[in-house]
Amino acid sequence: MRTKSHKNPKVNVVTLGCSKNTVDSEVLMGQLKANEFQVEHESAKDDADVVIVNTCGFIENAKQESIDTILRFAEAKEEGQLEKLIVTGCLSHRYKEELKSEIPQVDDWFGTLDMPHLLRSMGADYKHQLLGERLQTTPRHYAYQKISEGCNRPCSFCAIPLMRGGHVSKPIEDLVTEAKHLVKNGTKEIMLIAQDSTYYGLDLYGERKLADLMKSLSDVEGLDWIRLHYAYPSQFPMDVLKVIAERENICNYLDMPVQHMTDRVLKSMRRGITKRRTLELLGQIREEVPGISLRTTILVGHPGEEEEDVQELLESLREVKFERLGVFTYSHEDNTHAHTLEDIIPEEEKQERANRVMEQQMDISWAFNQSLVGTEQKVLFDRLDGDSFVGRTQYDSPEVDNEVWVPAKDQYIRIGDFAQVKITEATHYDLKGTLV
Repeated sequence: MRTKSHKNPKVNVVTLGCSKNTVDSEVLMGQLKANEFQVEHESAKDDADVVIVNTCGFIENAKQESIDTILRFAEAKEEGQLEKLIVTGCLSHRYKEELKSEIPQVDDWFGTLDMPHLLRSMGADYKHQLLGERLQTTPRHYAYQKISEGCNRPCSFCAIPLMRGGHVSKPIEDLVTEAKHLVKNGTKEIMLIAQDSTYYGLDLYGERKLADLMKSLSDVEGLDWIRLHYAYPSQFPMDVLKVIAERENICNYLDMPVQHMTDRVLKSMRRGITKRRTLELLGQIREEVPGISLRTTILVGHPGEEEEDVQELLESLREVKFERLGVFTYSHEDNTHAHTLEDIIPEEEKQERANRVMEQQMDISWAFNQSLVGTEQKVLFDRLDGDSFVGRTQYDSPEVDNEVWVPAKDQYIRIGDFAQVKITEATHYDLKGTLV
Protein backbone atom coordinates (compact mmCIF):
# COMPACT_ATOMS: atom_id res chain seq x y z
CA MET A 1 0.00 0.00 0.00
CA ARG A 2 1.28 3.46 -0.85
CA THR A 3 2.06 5.67 2.13
CA LYS A 4 3.20 8.92 0.52
CA SER A 5 3.03 10.99 -2.62
CA HIS A 6 6.17 11.88 -4.55
CA LYS A 7 6.97 15.38 -5.73
CA ASN A 8 6.97 14.12 -9.30
CA PRO A 9 4.65 11.12 -9.26
CA LYS A 10 5.00 8.28 -11.71
CA VAL A 11 2.21 8.30 -14.28
CA ASN A 12 0.92 5.38 -16.34
CA VAL A 13 -1.09 6.35 -19.44
CA VAL A 14 -3.41 3.69 -20.85
CA THR A 15 -4.77 4.20 -24.37
CA LEU A 16 -7.91 2.67 -25.83
CA GLY A 17 -9.46 3.13 -29.25
CA CYS A 18 -8.19 4.56 -32.50
CA SER A 19 -5.00 6.14 -33.78
CA LYS A 20 -6.37 9.61 -32.95
CA ASN A 21 -6.38 8.58 -29.30
CA THR A 22 -2.84 7.25 -29.72
CA VAL A 23 -1.67 10.70 -30.82
CA ASP A 24 -3.53 12.37 -27.94
CA SER A 25 -1.82 10.08 -25.43
CA GLU A 26 1.59 10.71 -26.98
CA VAL A 27 1.10 14.48 -26.76
CA LEU A 28 -0.12 14.18 -23.16
CA MET A 29 2.92 12.11 -22.22
CA GLY A 30 5.22 14.64 -23.88
CA GLN A 31 3.63 17.39 -21.82
CA LEU A 32 3.98 15.40 -18.60
CA LYS A 33 7.63 14.64 -19.29
CA ALA A 34 8.30 18.32 -20.00
CA ASN A 35 6.78 19.01 -16.57
CA GLU A 36 9.30 16.56 -15.06
CA PHE A 37 6.84 13.76 -14.38
CA GLN A 38 7.91 10.15 -14.71
CA VAL A 39 5.64 8.75 -17.38
CA GLU A 40 5.12 5.37 -19.01
CA HIS A 41 2.65 4.02 -21.52
CA GLU A 42 0.66 0.94 -20.51
CA SER A 43 3.29 -0.10 -17.99
CA ALA A 44 3.48 -3.79 -17.24
CA LYS A 45 4.31 -2.95 -13.62
CA ASP A 46 1.70 -1.80 -11.11
CA ASP A 47 3.97 0.84 -9.62
CA ALA A 48 2.41 4.07 -10.91
CA ASP A 49 1.15 6.72 -8.52
CA VAL A 50 -1.30 8.06 -11.10
CA VAL A 51 -3.13 6.22 -13.88
CA ILE A 52 -4.69 8.14 -16.76
CA VAL A 53 -7.09 6.13 -18.93
CA ASN A 54 -7.65 7.61 -22.39
CA THR A 55 -10.99 6.12 -23.37
CA CYS A 56 -12.87 5.31 -26.57
CA GLY A 57 -16.62 5.86 -26.90
CA PHE A 58 -17.20 5.12 -30.58
CA ILE A 59 -19.29 1.93 -30.53
CA GLU A 60 -20.75 -0.33 -27.84
CA ASN A 61 -17.85 -2.80 -27.69
CA ALA A 62 -15.32 0.02 -27.38
CA LYS A 63 -17.34 1.70 -24.65
CA GLN A 64 -17.52 -1.54 -22.69
CA GLU A 65 -13.76 -2.07 -23.00
CA SER A 66 -13.19 1.45 -21.68
CA ILE A 67 -15.53 0.92 -18.73
CA ASP A 68 -13.94 -2.42 -17.87
CA THR A 69 -10.49 -0.80 -17.92
CA ILE A 70 -11.62 2.05 -15.66
CA LEU A 71 -13.18 -0.43 -13.22
CA ARG A 72 -9.97 -2.46 -13.10
CA PHE A 73 -7.95 0.56 -12.04
CA ALA A 74 -10.73 1.75 -9.70
CA GLU A 75 -10.39 -1.54 -7.87
CA ALA A 76 -6.61 -1.14 -7.76
CA LYS A 77 -7.08 2.31 -6.23
CA GLU A 78 -9.42 0.93 -3.59
CA GLU A 79 -6.76 -1.63 -2.71
CA GLY A 80 -4.19 1.13 -2.28
CA GLN A 81 -2.15 0.28 -5.39
CA LEU A 82 -2.34 3.81 -6.80
CA GLU A 83 -3.05 7.27 -5.46
CA LYS A 84 -5.01 8.88 -8.25
CA LEU A 85 -7.16 7.73 -11.18
CA ILE A 86 -7.96 10.12 -14.03
CA VAL A 87 -10.17 9.38 -17.04
CA THR A 88 -10.06 11.32 -20.31
CA GLY A 89 -10.97 10.81 -23.96
CA CYS A 90 -14.15 10.17 -25.90
CA LEU A 91 -16.13 8.10 -23.41
CA SER A 92 -15.40 10.59 -20.66
CA HIS A 93 -16.34 13.51 -22.90
CA ARG A 94 -19.66 11.95 -23.83
CA TYR A 95 -20.79 10.31 -20.58
CA LYS A 96 -18.91 12.24 -17.90
CA GLU A 97 -21.90 13.07 -15.70
CA GLU A 98 -23.35 9.55 -15.75
CA LEU A 99 -19.99 7.93 -15.07
CA LYS A 100 -19.12 10.24 -12.19
CA SER A 101 -21.88 8.80 -10.04
CA GLU A 102 -21.32 5.22 -11.15
CA ILE A 103 -17.54 5.09 -10.60
CA PRO A 104 -16.77 7.42 -7.67
CA GLN A 105 -13.21 6.08 -7.34
CA VAL A 106 -12.20 8.21 -10.32
CA ASP A 107 -10.65 11.48 -9.14
CA ASP A 108 -11.14 13.55 -12.29
CA TRP A 109 -12.96 13.26 -15.60
CA PHE A 110 -11.87 15.16 -18.70
CA GLY A 111 -13.11 15.39 -22.30
CA THR A 112 -11.24 15.17 -25.58
CA LEU A 113 -10.34 18.87 -25.64
CA ASP A 114 -9.47 19.24 -21.97
CA MET A 115 -5.75 18.43 -21.93
CA PRO A 116 -4.70 21.82 -20.47
CA HIS A 117 -7.23 21.35 -17.66
CA LEU A 118 -6.04 17.79 -17.06
CA LEU A 119 -2.44 18.96 -16.75
CA ARG A 120 -3.47 21.80 -14.44
CA SER A 121 -5.23 19.32 -12.16
CA MET A 122 -1.88 17.58 -11.75
CA GLY A 123 0.02 20.78 -11.05
CA ALA A 124 1.50 20.86 -14.55
CA ASP A 125 1.55 23.58 -17.21
CA TYR A 126 0.49 23.11 -20.82
CA LYS A 127 3.61 24.02 -22.79
CA HIS A 128 2.57 25.47 -26.13
CA GLN A 129 6.16 25.46 -27.38
CA LEU A 130 6.17 21.65 -27.54
CA LEU A 131 4.91 21.64 -31.12
CA GLY A 132 5.28 18.13 -32.43
CA GLU A 133 7.35 16.95 -29.49
CA ARG A 134 5.67 13.91 -28.02
CA LEU A 135 6.51 10.51 -26.59
CA GLN A 136 5.79 7.97 -29.30
CA THR A 137 4.04 4.76 -28.32
CA THR A 138 4.50 3.29 -31.79
CA PRO A 139 7.86 1.94 -32.96
CA ARG A 140 10.10 4.96 -33.54
CA HIS A 141 10.25 4.51 -37.32
CA TYR A 142 6.56 5.23 -37.90
CA ALA A 143 4.07 7.65 -36.40
CA TYR A 144 0.53 8.89 -36.78
CA GLN A 145 0.08 12.57 -37.51
CA LYS A 146 -3.30 14.11 -36.74
CA ILE A 147 -3.92 16.92 -39.22
CA SER A 148 -7.24 18.08 -37.77
CA GLU A 149 -9.64 17.55 -34.91
CA GLY A 150 -13.38 16.92 -34.98
CA CYS A 151 -15.77 16.57 -37.91
CA ASN A 152 -18.50 18.57 -39.68
CA ARG A 153 -20.04 15.62 -41.52
CA PRO A 154 -23.64 14.62 -40.65
CA CYS A 155 -23.27 10.81 -40.94
CA SER A 156 -26.29 9.23 -39.28
CA PHE A 157 -24.43 6.50 -37.39
CA CYS A 158 -21.46 8.48 -36.09
CA ALA A 159 -21.10 9.97 -32.62
CA ILE A 160 -17.66 11.48 -33.21
CA PRO A 161 -18.89 15.09 -33.58
CA LEU A 162 -20.60 14.67 -30.19
CA MET A 163 -17.26 13.73 -28.63
CA ARG A 164 -14.73 15.76 -30.61
CA GLY A 165 -16.71 18.72 -31.88
CA GLY A 166 -16.55 20.36 -35.28
CA HIS A 167 -13.68 20.22 -37.73
CA VAL A 168 -10.58 22.23 -36.77
CA SER A 169 -7.54 22.05 -39.08
CA LYS A 170 -3.98 22.44 -37.86
CA PRO A 171 -1.92 25.01 -39.82
CA ILE A 172 0.36 23.59 -42.50
CA GLU A 173 3.46 25.18 -40.97
CA ASP A 174 2.73 23.57 -37.59
CA LEU A 175 2.31 20.15 -39.18
CA VAL A 176 5.56 20.54 -41.10
CA THR A 177 7.35 21.48 -37.87
CA GLU A 178 5.84 18.45 -36.17
CA ALA A 179 6.94 16.19 -39.04
CA LYS A 180 10.50 17.54 -38.81
CA HIS A 181 10.56 16.74 -35.08
CA LEU A 182 9.36 13.21 -35.80
CA VAL A 183 11.97 12.66 -38.51
CA LYS A 184 14.69 14.02 -36.22
CA ASN A 185 13.69 11.33 -33.70
CA GLY A 186 13.92 8.53 -36.27
CA THR A 187 10.50 8.48 -37.93
CA LYS A 188 10.56 7.35 -41.56
CA GLU A 189 6.84 6.94 -42.21
CA ILE A 190 3.89 9.05 -41.13
CA MET A 191 0.21 8.19 -41.42
CA LEU A 192 -1.94 11.27 -41.94
CA ILE A 193 -5.09 10.86 -39.88
CA ALA A 194 -8.20 12.90 -39.14
CA GLN A 195 -11.88 12.24 -38.75
CA ASP A 196 -12.21 13.55 -42.32
CA SER A 197 -8.86 14.28 -43.94
CA THR A 198 -10.39 15.61 -47.19
CA TYR A 199 -12.03 18.51 -45.34
CA TYR A 200 -8.57 19.72 -44.34
CA GLY A 201 -8.01 23.46 -44.70
CA LEU A 202 -11.56 24.65 -45.36
CA ASP A 203 -11.87 26.25 -41.94
CA LEU A 204 -8.40 27.86 -41.97
CA TYR A 205 -7.88 28.80 -45.60
CA GLY A 206 -11.38 28.89 -47.07
CA GLU A 207 -10.60 26.01 -49.42
CA ARG A 208 -9.43 22.41 -49.24
CA LYS A 209 -5.68 22.35 -48.77
CA LEU A 210 -4.90 18.64 -48.37
CA ALA A 211 -2.85 18.55 -51.58
CA ASP A 212 -0.77 21.55 -50.45
CA LEU A 213 -0.24 19.95 -47.04
CA MET A 214 0.93 16.70 -48.60
CA LYS A 215 3.36 18.53 -50.88
CA SER A 216 4.78 20.46 -47.93
CA LEU A 217 5.22 17.29 -45.89
CA SER A 218 6.72 15.50 -48.89
CA ASP A 219 9.45 18.15 -48.93
CA VAL A 220 10.55 17.29 -45.38
CA GLU A 221 14.03 15.81 -45.72
CA GLY A 222 14.33 12.26 -44.40
CA LEU A 223 10.61 11.45 -44.57
CA ASP A 224 10.49 8.31 -46.71
CA TRP A 225 6.80 7.41 -46.67
CA ILE A 226 3.60 9.44 -46.27
CA ARG A 227 0.33 7.54 -46.10
CA LEU A 228 -3.16 9.09 -46.33
CA HIS A 229 -6.01 7.78 -44.17
CA TYR A 230 -9.70 8.53 -43.74
CA ALA A 231 -10.47 10.32 -47.00
CA TYR A 232 -14.20 11.00 -47.16
CA PRO A 233 -15.53 10.23 -50.67
CA SER A 234 -18.04 13.10 -50.93
CA GLN A 235 -16.34 16.24 -52.34
CA PHE A 236 -12.97 14.47 -52.48
CA PRO A 237 -10.29 17.01 -53.58
CA MET A 238 -9.06 15.56 -56.86
CA ASP A 239 -5.79 17.55 -56.82
CA VAL A 240 -4.61 15.14 -54.13
CA LEU A 241 -4.28 12.40 -56.76
CA LYS A 242 -1.70 14.28 -58.78
CA VAL A 243 0.41 14.73 -55.63
CA ILE A 244 0.20 11.01 -54.80
CA ALA A 245 1.15 10.08 -58.36
CA GLU A 246 4.06 12.51 -58.64
CA ARG A 247 5.73 12.34 -55.23
CA GLU A 248 7.95 9.30 -54.67
CA ASN A 249 7.70 9.43 -50.89
CA ILE A 250 3.89 9.42 -50.89
CA CYS A 251 2.66 5.84 -50.83
CA ASN A 252 0.39 4.53 -53.58
CA TYR A 253 -2.21 3.98 -50.88
CA LEU A 254 -5.49 5.63 -50.00
CA ASP A 255 -7.83 4.82 -47.13
CA MET A 256 -11.34 5.89 -48.18
CA PRO A 257 -14.18 4.60 -45.97
CA VAL A 258 -17.16 4.34 -48.34
CA GLN A 259 -19.35 2.60 -45.68
CA HIS A 260 -21.88 1.26 -48.21
CA MET A 261 -22.64 0.98 -51.92
CA THR A 262 -26.40 1.26 -52.39
CA ASP A 263 -28.23 4.55 -52.87
CA ARG A 264 -30.93 3.75 -50.33
CA VAL A 265 -28.52 2.96 -47.51
CA LEU A 266 -26.11 5.77 -48.41
CA LYS A 267 -29.00 8.22 -48.23
CA SER A 268 -30.14 6.83 -44.90
CA MET A 269 -26.55 7.09 -43.65
CA ARG A 270 -26.49 10.76 -44.79
CA ARG A 271 -23.23 10.25 -46.65
CA GLY A 272 -23.85 12.93 -49.27
CA ILE A 273 -22.92 10.72 -52.22
CA THR A 274 -24.55 8.15 -54.51
CA LYS A 275 -23.39 4.73 -55.59
CA ARG A 276 -22.82 5.97 -59.16
CA ARG A 277 -20.67 8.89 -58.01
CA THR A 278 -18.74 6.61 -55.65
CA LEU A 279 -17.92 4.19 -58.48
CA GLU A 280 -16.94 7.05 -60.79
CA LEU A 281 -14.65 8.50 -58.12
CA LEU A 282 -12.95 5.17 -57.46
CA GLY A 283 -12.46 4.71 -61.20
CA GLN A 284 -10.88 8.16 -61.49
CA ILE A 285 -8.55 7.40 -58.59
CA ARG A 286 -7.33 4.18 -60.21
CA GLU A 287 -6.91 5.95 -63.56
CA GLU A 288 -4.89 8.88 -62.18
CA VAL A 289 -2.76 6.83 -59.76
CA PRO A 290 -1.98 3.55 -61.54
CA GLY A 291 -1.20 0.74 -59.13
CA ILE A 292 -2.76 2.45 -56.12
CA SER A 293 -3.91 0.25 -53.23
CA LEU A 294 -7.35 1.24 -51.96
CA ARG A 295 -8.48 0.49 -48.41
CA THR A 296 -12.06 0.98 -47.30
CA THR A 297 -14.40 0.42 -44.38
CA ILE A 298 -17.88 -1.03 -44.75
CA LEU A 299 -20.74 -0.73 -42.24
CA VAL A 300 -23.47 -3.37 -42.36
CA GLY A 301 -26.72 -3.62 -40.41
CA HIS A 302 -27.65 0.07 -40.55
CA PRO A 303 -31.38 0.58 -39.81
CA GLY A 304 -33.36 -0.12 -42.95
CA GLU A 305 -30.70 -2.22 -44.66
CA GLU A 306 -32.39 -5.10 -46.47
CA GLU A 307 -31.04 -8.34 -47.95
CA GLU A 308 -31.19 -6.80 -51.43
CA ASP A 309 -28.91 -3.99 -50.19
CA VAL A 310 -26.40 -6.55 -48.96
CA GLN A 311 -26.47 -8.33 -52.31
CA GLU A 312 -25.94 -5.06 -54.18
CA LEU A 313 -23.13 -4.14 -51.80
CA LEU A 314 -21.37 -7.45 -52.43
CA GLU A 315 -21.78 -7.03 -56.18
CA SER A 316 -20.28 -3.53 -56.05
CA LEU A 317 -17.34 -4.70 -53.93
CA ARG A 318 -16.65 -7.45 -56.49
CA GLU A 319 -16.59 -4.74 -59.16
CA VAL A 320 -14.32 -2.30 -57.31
CA LYS A 321 -11.99 -4.91 -55.77
CA PHE A 322 -10.62 -2.89 -52.86
CA GLU A 323 -7.17 -4.26 -52.07
CA ARG A 324 -7.79 -3.80 -48.34
CA LEU A 325 -11.11 -3.78 -46.53
CA GLY A 326 -12.50 -3.81 -43.00
CA VAL A 327 -16.11 -4.24 -41.93
CA PHE A 328 -18.08 -3.18 -38.86
CA THR A 329 -21.59 -3.94 -37.69
CA TYR A 330 -23.95 -1.07 -36.87
CA SER A 331 -24.06 0.11 -33.26
CA HIS A 332 -27.16 2.06 -32.10
CA GLU A 333 -25.60 5.20 -30.59
CA ASP A 334 -27.42 7.73 -28.41
CA ASN A 335 -28.09 11.19 -29.88
CA THR A 336 -27.08 10.23 -33.41
CA HIS A 337 -29.55 10.67 -36.28
CA ALA A 338 -29.77 6.90 -36.82
CA HIS A 339 -30.85 6.47 -33.20
CA THR A 340 -34.22 7.89 -34.25
CA LEU A 341 -34.59 4.88 -36.59
CA GLU A 342 -35.61 1.40 -35.49
CA ASP A 343 -32.63 -0.90 -34.89
CA ILE A 344 -34.47 -4.15 -35.58
CA ILE A 345 -31.81 -6.21 -37.35
CA PRO A 346 -30.67 -8.91 -34.89
CA GLU A 347 -27.00 -8.80 -33.87
CA GLU A 348 -26.43 -12.30 -35.25
CA GLU A 349 -27.81 -11.18 -38.62
CA LYS A 350 -25.54 -8.12 -38.64
CA GLN A 351 -22.56 -10.36 -37.95
CA GLU A 352 -23.61 -12.81 -40.64
CA ARG A 353 -23.70 -9.97 -43.17
CA ALA A 354 -20.25 -8.81 -42.04
CA ASN A 355 -18.92 -12.35 -42.41
CA ARG A 356 -20.20 -12.55 -45.98
CA VAL A 357 -18.41 -9.33 -46.87
CA MET A 358 -15.13 -10.57 -45.38
CA GLU A 359 -15.41 -14.01 -46.98
CA GLN A 360 -15.72 -12.35 -50.38
CA GLN A 361 -12.86 -9.99 -49.55
CA MET A 362 -10.58 -12.94 -48.82
CA ASP A 363 -10.73 -13.93 -52.48
CA ILE A 364 -10.05 -10.35 -53.62
CA SER A 365 -7.11 -10.01 -51.24
CA TRP A 366 -5.78 -13.41 -52.36
CA ALA A 367 -5.82 -12.36 -56.03
CA PHE A 368 -4.05 -9.07 -55.31
CA ASN A 369 -1.37 -10.76 -53.20
CA GLN A 370 -0.81 -13.43 -55.84
CA SER A 371 -0.17 -10.67 -58.38
CA LEU A 372 2.80 -9.57 -56.25
CA VAL A 373 4.51 -12.97 -56.31
CA GLY A 374 7.74 -12.68 -58.28
CA THR A 375 7.95 -8.90 -57.90
CA GLU A 376 10.44 -6.92 -55.85
CA GLN A 377 8.97 -4.67 -53.19
CA LYS A 378 10.40 -1.99 -50.94
CA VAL A 379 9.58 -3.13 -47.40
CA LEU A 380 9.78 -1.25 -44.11
CA PHE A 381 10.50 -3.72 -41.30
CA ASP A 382 8.56 -3.32 -38.06
CA ARG A 383 9.63 -6.21 -35.83
CA LEU A 384 11.26 -9.59 -35.34
CA ASP A 385 8.62 -12.26 -34.74
CA GLY A 386 10.03 -15.66 -33.83
CA ASP A 387 12.34 -16.68 -36.66
CA SER A 388 11.07 -14.07 -39.14
CA PHE A 389 11.50 -10.37 -39.79
CA VAL A 390 8.11 -8.76 -40.39
CA GLY A 391 7.50 -5.62 -42.42
CA ARG A 392 5.12 -3.86 -44.81
CA THR A 393 5.01 -2.68 -48.41
CA GLN A 394 3.76 0.75 -49.43
CA TYR A 395 0.36 -0.91 -49.90
CA ASP A 396 -0.06 -1.66 -46.20
CA SER A 397 -0.60 0.43 -43.09
CA PRO A 398 0.43 -0.81 -39.62
CA GLU A 399 -1.89 -3.04 -37.61
CA VAL A 400 -4.76 -3.10 -40.11
CA ASP A 401 -3.20 -4.39 -43.35
CA ASN A 402 -1.03 -7.19 -44.71
CA GLU A 403 2.55 -7.97 -43.70
CA VAL A 404 5.68 -9.33 -45.36
CA TRP A 405 7.53 -12.18 -43.64
CA VAL A 406 11.22 -12.80 -44.33
CA PRO A 407 13.14 -15.70 -42.69
CA ALA A 408 15.65 -14.42 -40.14
CA LYS A 409 17.98 -17.37 -40.64
CA ASP A 410 21.12 -16.31 -42.52
CA GLN A 411 19.64 -12.84 -43.08
CA TYR A 412 19.81 -9.71 -40.94
CA ILE A 413 17.57 -6.69 -41.17
CA ARG A 414 17.64 -3.82 -38.72
CA ILE A 415 14.17 -3.00 -37.39
CA GLY A 416 13.03 0.35 -38.78
CA ASP A 417 15.04 -0.04 -42.00
CA PHE A 418 13.89 -0.47 -45.57
CA ALA A 419 15.00 -3.40 -47.70
CA GLN A 420 14.19 -4.75 -51.15
CA VAL A 421 12.35 -8.06 -50.92
CA LYS A 422 11.48 -10.52 -53.66
CA ILE A 423 8.01 -11.90 -52.99
CA THR A 424 8.09 -15.68 -53.26
CA GLU A 425 4.74 -16.70 -51.78
CA ALA A 426 1.39 -15.16 -50.90
CA THR A 427 -1.53 -16.09 -48.64
CA HIS A 428 -4.87 -14.31 -48.29
CA TYR A 429 -3.43 -11.64 -45.99
CA ASP A 430 0.35 -11.98 -45.93
CA LEU A 431 3.36 -12.15 -48.22
CA LYS A 432 6.55 -14.14 -47.86
CA GLY A 433 9.88 -13.29 -49.44
CA THR A 434 13.64 -13.13 -49.39
CA LEU A 435 16.04 -10.21 -49.36
CA VAL A 436 17.32 -9.10 -52.74
